[in-house]
Amino acid sequence: MTKKITFLGIETSCDETAAAVIKENSRGTADILSNIVSSQISEHKKFGGVVPELAARAHLENIDYIVKKALEKSKINLSQIDGVAATAGPGLTVCLTIGLNIGKSIAAFSEKPFVGVNHLEGHALSPGLETPIDFPYLLLLISGGHTQYLIVKDVGKYEQLGTTIDDALGEAFDKTSKMLNLGYPGGPCVEKFSKLGNKNFFKLPEPIINKAGCNLSFAGLKTAVLRESKKINDNEKMKYNLAASFQNTINKILYKKTKIALEMFKKKVQVKEVKLIVAGGVAANKSIRDNLNNLSKEMNFKVIYPNTEFCGDNAAMIAWAGIKRFKKDLFDDLDISVKSRWPLDETAPFMKGPGLRLG
Repeated sequence: MTKKITFLGIETSCDETAAAVIKENSRGTADILSNIVSSQISEHKKFGGVVPELAARAHLENIDYIVKKALEKSKINLSQIDGVAATAGPGLTVCLTIGLNIGKSIAAFSEKPFVGVNHLEGHALSPGLETPIDFPYLLLLISGGHTQYLIVKDVGKYEQLGTTIDDALGEAFDKTSKMLNLGYPGGPCVEKFSKLGNKNFFKLPEPIINKAGCNLSFAGLKTAVLRESKKINDNEKMKYNLAASFQNTINKILYKKTKIALEMFKKKVQVKEVKLIVAGGVAANKSIRDNLNNLSKEMNFKVIYPNTEFCGDNAAMIAWAGIKRFKKDLFDDLDISVKSRWPLDETAPFMKGPGLRLG
């Protein structure tokens, strides 16, 4: 009988201090023995966004307690784990350093293998915590810092089909919420107040909707929201209409661009069943899920989401990525350093900034 691997995972890439202990099971998924997340929303709320120095200080104050709590809840001690995984990037350098150093210290102390995990790979593999998933599949990664379409060929093997050329989708939600004074964090607030508005009230732009393949752009949409927000003079109903129109426009963009990405995927990959994995913090948005579910019925593919517990930043997905890499002998030396920028497809062109030719 093959031994089932148990890993401790640590995540501090932004403003969540998280630790988890997970174990493989016979179903090909994971038993979540513990998944502790300490959020810093209250610390950053008054600033309307994450302040790196405050986030790093909170990580320093909390990390020892969170790791200890994760181990206690799991009823597993360090001698019983098979390895340690910690996020090495991408993210805020001052935050990444704390979790990575703690992870390396624990691995060294307990003489266990160490894996420095790409945070994006954690998201990419996260639905596998609960659902057995075969490679290859199409990934739509939508988070605060990233919006990408990728072919996931295997652990560590990714091909980027499209990406945002400016703002990430989560960033666009956060900025829209801030402009409309709807609250923080922006994504859940925009989703909440959108339900109170008329989604067809404002006609907002859909940047590069008919060109550039499945690349995306949200900066022009954000600018249009800013322009309209200055006209409504804190009228609550108009705020809700604008939030609803923004979210509706996002859904129209994702519908069209996902359709293109799926066609690209099918030309590149021969599979019996086409699967779209939607992961990252914004994947928790129910409106976006409903929109992509409708597309799945139209185009006859399977769409899979992580449980909302595993959409945002968490350590269970980092531990799971650690297990997956461990099984392929993809360990890291303890001198691994943080990478603030770390694309899954390192051969893909960097698509941000002026001078892009998008066709």
